[in-house]
Parts: sequence; C-alpha cells; structure tokens
Amino acid sequence: MEFPVFVIPLFALFAIWYLTFSATRLDRLHQRVETSWANLDAILQRRASLALELTHFPETDPAANLLLTSAAHHARAADISERSEAESALTGALLLLRQESWLVEKYPDLFEELDQITERLKVGISLHVEGVSAAKARRSKLIYRVFRLAGKAPLPVKYAFEDDSLVEVQR
Repeated sequence: MEFPVFVIPLFALFAIWYLTFSATRLDRLHQRVETSWANLDAILQRRASLALELTHFPETDPAANLLLTSAAHHARAADISERSEAESALTGALLLLRQESWLVEKYPDLFEELDQITERLKVGISLHVEGVSAAKARRSKLIYRVFRLAGKAPLPVKYAFEDDSLVEVQR
C-alpha cells in the first residue's frame, strides 16, 4: 500500500504549524511571567515607598524607624540577586511596626492602604508563581526541549520572598 502524494506535505505542514503554535504559546507564557513580575515589582515599590512614609512620624520608636527606613531603602535599591532578602527584611520590619497598636490607631488611613497593598501583593505573587509554574511545566515537555522552542529566553524563576510574603504579611 502506497501513501498518496499529498499526505507527506500535509503532514509536514501540520508539524510546522504545531511547532509554530507551540512556540507562540510558550512565548505568551514568558510574556505573562514578565508582565506579572512588572506588576509585582510595582506593588513592591509602592509598599517600600509607603514604608518610607511611615518613618516620617515623630511618634515612632527611633530604632524601629531606623530599621524600617533601612529595609525600605534596601528593598527599593536592591538588584535582582539581592531582591528576595531585601523584600523579606521589609516584610519583617513592617510586621514589627504593625505590632505597635497605638500607631495603627493613630494613622488608620496609612495602615489601611498598607493592608490593601498587602492584598494586592498576595494576588501579584500568586499570579507570578502560577505563571512561572506554567512556563516551567511547558518548557519541561520533550517537544519544547528537542526543538528548542524556548529560543534564548531565560528560564523563569520564583523568588524566595514570594513564599515568605504570603505567610508573614498576615495581620
């Protein structure tokens, strides 16, 4: 039994279409990870700037003020290799400040905004972790590795502070 002449080109066209579709889908996953990281970074920057606003109150303890100022500046200026440690330190400093209940009662608007940022941070972390997991799962499949469909895109990463922040930021 012989193959009809049109089957081989049809199979080749289907294979090319499937590889193109798969590469495009992986590219969209990488874009989703980059977008989620950009959103998460914006939330983290806002949290650091809000922490700096909290340090301007004359009623705060000088030691807590110094700790919070240092953590906020370090979180804002940290490069990607130091980011996880800096964000974890800022989370810890904010938790210490939140324990001063009289300060929370005196400035409820700022602490309400901090709570809103915390909720946005949880959502942003969830989206980023989910995007990273989806991209890693897709890239681990044999067809993506054999045909190098990821190109030169770096493997998406999840940072350690993402696990810490979900647990520690709770009131």
